[in-house]
Amino acid sequence: MSALFLIVRLAGERVAIRAAQVESVVEIGEVIPVPGAAAHVAGLAALRSRVVTVIDCAVSLRAGAPAPVRAAAVVTLDGHAYALLVDGVEDVVEASGEPRPLPGAVGGEWGRIARAAVEVQGDLLLLVDVAPLVAGVEPGSRAA
Repeated sequence: MSALFLIVRLAGERVAIRAAQVESVVEIGEVIPVPGAAAHVAGLAALRSRVVTVIDCAVSLRAGAPAPVRAAAVVTLDGHAYALLVDGVEDVVEASGEPRPLPGAVGGEWGRIARAAVEVQGDLLLLVDVAPLVAGVEPGSRAA
């Protein structure tokens, strides 16, 4: 049996995230900015009686303006909860086979987060790693 993947729109592109990495999909309400935080950290939000760090994936990818919507995939890394703001959430689906090596070079910030490709409903999608999205980019670094 193939693994399950959450399909989201990220910086205008359909991508896959391993469903096992996703705790929940939510709509984020009020986000409180954190002074001095990295640009991709939108702030903090209350979610089910706990605080999560809100990461704007479009900013993390240097893809332009912050996400206009508040759909988020909640993930936990190193014991901390993060809400990854995405353009939209489609569905959880089973891939048509196992992840495979990327079909070619993936440039720019996409190369930083893409780990493989998965076939989902006839489309080949990037399988993204959530850790580099949470980490963002080093100040002053340039996309490849």
